[in-house]
This record gives sequence, C-alpha cells and structure tokens, in this order.
Amino acid sequence: MDRVFQRLRNLDAYPKINEDFYSRTFSGGLITLISSIVMLFLFFSELRLYLHTVTETKLVVDTSRGGTLRINFDVTFPAVPCSVLTLDAMDISGEQHHDIKHDIVKKRIDAHGNVVAVRQDGIGGPQIEKPLQRHGGRLEHNEKYCGSCYGAEVTDDDCCNSCDEVREAYRKKGWGMTNPDLIDQCKREGFVQKVKEEEGEGCNVYGFLEVNKVAGNFHFSPGKGFYQSNIHVNDLLAISKEGYNISHRINKLAFGDHFPGVVNPLDGAQWFQDAPDGMYQYFIKVVPTIYTDIRGHTIQSNQFSVTEHFRSAEPGRPHSLPGVYFFYDLSPIKVTSKEEHSSFLHFMTNICAIVGGIFTVSGIIDSFVYHGQRAIKKKMELGKFS
Repeated sequence: MDRVFQRLRNLDAYPKINEDFYSRTFSGGLITLISSIVMLFLFFSELRLYLHTVTETKLVVDTSRGGTLRINFDVTFPAVPCSVLTLDAMDISGEQHHDIKHDIVKKRIDAHGNVVAVRQDGIGGPQIEKPLQRHGGRLEHNEKYCGSCYGAEVTDDDCCNSCDEVREAYRKKGWGMTNPDLIDQCKREGFVQKVKEEEGEGCNVYGFLEVNKVAGNFHFSPGKGFYQSNIHVNDLLAISKEGYNISHRINKLAFGDHFPGVVNPLDGAQWFQDAPDGMYQYFIKVVPTIYTDIRGHTIQSNQFSVTEHFRSAEPGRPHSLPGVYFFYDLSPIKVTSKEEHSSFLHFMTNICAIVGGIFTVSGIIDSFVYHGQRAIKKKMELGKFS
C-alpha cells in the first residue's frame, strides 16, 4: 500500500514549496487583485452568453404537399366606403371566391380617421313586408318568398331574395348592374341610398383568409368583379361617375402566425393616389418558415419579400380596374430557425481557458515585475558600496 501511495506522490504535477521560501510583494498583490477582477468579468460575460439563446437558421428544400395558407390582413382605405368595398381571392388551381364576407370585419371611418360604425361583413338587408315576387306580384300571406333575378336565372326555380344575390347572379352571367334602383331587392334594402350616405367616408377592413397553398392573389376593389369578353370589369363602375381613389394604408399583412424575429415588410406601408382609378399591385414571394423555440415548441409560419407597381387607368387599358391586388407565390426553399443554448461542455471549456489563461499571464507579468524589482535593488546596493 505504501508503494502505491509513493507512486501517486511521484505523479503529483503540482509540487509544493515550503512557506519559508515564499516571498510576498506589493506588486504581486496588485497583480492578483487586477487579475481576479478581470477573471470575474470574463466569467460573468461567458455566463451571460451561455444563458442567452442563439438562433440557428438553415435552408432546406420544401417537400411538403397540400395544406392551406393563412393570410392575416388589416388595411385602411380612406376614400372607399365600406358599402362598396369587396374582397376577392383566386389561385392557379382555378378556385375563386368572390365578395368574401366570412371572418372579415369592416369599420366605417370618416374623413378624419374616426370610427363611425363597426359591423361583421355578411349581414343581409332589412326584412321588408310584401317584397316583389318573381312572378311580378307582391308576397301574400303564407306564401314563400322567391325574388326575381331579373333575367339572370339559370333555371326556372332560381330565386334571388336579396340585392347581393341579384348582383351575384349578374356576376355569374357576366353582366354589370347599371341601375340598382330598378332592382326591387336593392331598392327595398336601400343599396343606393346606403352608398350615397357613405360618400366621403373610408373603410378599415381586417380579418383573415384560408387559401390553398399554391400561387394566387387576393384583392380589394369597389364592387363585385366579373369577366366580360375576357376582360375583368366591375359591377359598380357605372354608379361612380368620378371613379374611385384607392389610396390605402396596410396596418398589417402576415402569412401565418407571428414568431420572434419575423419582419413583415408591408406593415405600416401606405400609398396615396392623386388621380382617381388605377390598380396598385403587390408581388409577394412567400417563404415557408419553421420556428422552434428553446422549449421545443414549433411554429409553422411564413416570411415574405415584396415588390410593388402602380398601373394607372389609361385610355386603351380597360382591364386596369381600380383596386389593390396582392399576387403571391410560394418559394421552393424553406427556412428552419431553432433556438438553442451553447453546450455546457463548451461553457466549461471556456471557463477553464479563462482561469488558466489569466493565471498564466498574471504569473508571467508578476515574474517580470519581481525580477525587475530585484535587479533595481541590487544595482542600488552596489551603488552604495562603490
């Protein structure tokens, strides 16, 4: 057993010096104090970096298929009334949605930006007693109401019981509604009167869309859009003689849920139009993004880049409808961002490097200072004897 202990003593890499041979100096104490302060500073700096999360970002090919894309928006039109503002969406798969009303809220605002009224879109007109029936007579007692579509019926059994249904039937036929006062449903719902009452007002519209995860577009425009001779026209262009000013401010536009560090380049963007009518276009490239926080919670979202262009309503360009159009396409590259701490072993390696490095450097400095002091002292003593 004594031999084992002796061998262990021989392996001691830290030989001890008798205290009688110690020489403590003022300069050594000063160097020790300064090195201890530097060591503590570097230790807490390294500890802060260890506790701070870092985000590692990678680019991979997006191999996902199908699914939907959620578009959150909040847009203000200072010069377009809520009664005529509509939202349409379509994609390259052929799916089209006209005059979308679900999950959308409209706020009427005056010329100063103050809110006049708030309503959930999709609310129908008032119920009027004895509306005009399809056959021409008025609704009688215990008779089921079936309003006329004014020539836009596809079959003899079609009914249009509201102004919106008549406008939708006209849109499907590719017809424009030139005089809503001649439509009984629009007249009893006060459609034209409602439009006139909101003259000079603006509209703030916000909500979200769930669309197919393919390239497409959505747009805000005054009135219902339809195709006539392969030209996209609007059913309310005949009502407004002065055209529509599509000045707008985008309060929020996001594709998917919010996640830390995301930057939506159109948030707060605004554009003011001098001349009436025109088409403002945003061309958006959507980049799928997966964000994983330090707790392992994953957020499936998107980032996007954008370019913009304004097309004025010039003669010979009848297809330049007034409105704000958002054309989006999906990138084949997906971004993965993951929050993580540096490893504990890496942290301990840095701490050991700090402690060892400070001790080594301070030891070298102390040795130079000590030997310098001794050399000066010897020279002084030799000077006295000489």
